[in-house]
Amino acid sequence: MKSTIITSLLALAFTAGLNAQSVLRVRGSDTLGAKLVPQWAEQFKKQGGGVSFDIAAEGSSTAFTNLAAGTAEIGMSSRKVKDDERTFAKTKGVFLTEHEVAWDMIAVVVNKNNPVTNLTKKQIAGIFTGAIKDWSEVGGTPGPISVYTRNTSSGTYKDWQSLAMKGKDYASSSQKMAGNEQIVSETAGNAGGVGYVGLAYAHGKGVKAISIDGTAPTPENVKGYAYSRPTFFYTNGAPQGKVKEFIDFVHSDAGKKVSQLVGFIPAK
Repeated sequence: MKSTIITSLLALAFTAGLNAQSVLRVRGSDTLGAKLVPQWAEQFKKQGGGVSFDIAAEGSSTAFTNLAAGTAEIGMSSRKVKDDERTFAKTKGVFLTEHEVAWDMIAVVVNKNNPVTNLTKKQIAGIFTGAIKDWSEVGGTPGPISVYTRNTSSGTYKDWQSLAMKGKDYASSSQKMAGNEQIVSETAGNAGGVGYVGLAYAHGKGVKAISIDGTAPTPENVKGYAYSRPTFFYTNGAPQGKVKEFIDFVHSDAGKKVSQLVGFIPAK
């Protein structure tokens, strides 16, 4: 009887392994998961990838909780893993391996009718911390500034706090949005709106991206723009099988072409 049970468990484990390789579960960053990763997945399948994808873009933090729980083969993140996240994963037997997959630029978007076309880093910090409350304080048409941010599970939320606000708290009046597209939508519908989005969303309908200290958020300015950042995949140890094949595709010429078309800068 005992040997029968063991055999059954091994069979179940084997089946689970096959399922994991026939469906790649990808969890994490909205910045990566809303557009870029689905496009990579489609092109990978067209080239004979032989695997389906289950993609959920609910914020970078969810990349690490899912990897630790064994509910993802790939974690997407727009920031580096935190020490406590790596430590927690280890307690679950998950040893995170980092893969830089593309560079992003966080663009500041305002309503398309806003006359402001450039802000300094100091002005940006003032706006998002709430020290600057009216557009007239930065050369715009008088009127209250409405600040839109990402929610706290977003890697971009933390990155922006570090890159643009020196770690200070967001303005208490700021409104948290679920994703880049929602920030674009809210800013497009509000003459006083301002928010930050990944480069792929910077030219959404009804908004315009502004320059920072005279530098526009364009791919050729990636090294000189104030708010550029790498983005990552994370796996449990060295990638194997279809996971490795997919990551290899992302770094191939075909994968880099997809990155450029979507609005990211390919990783080297």
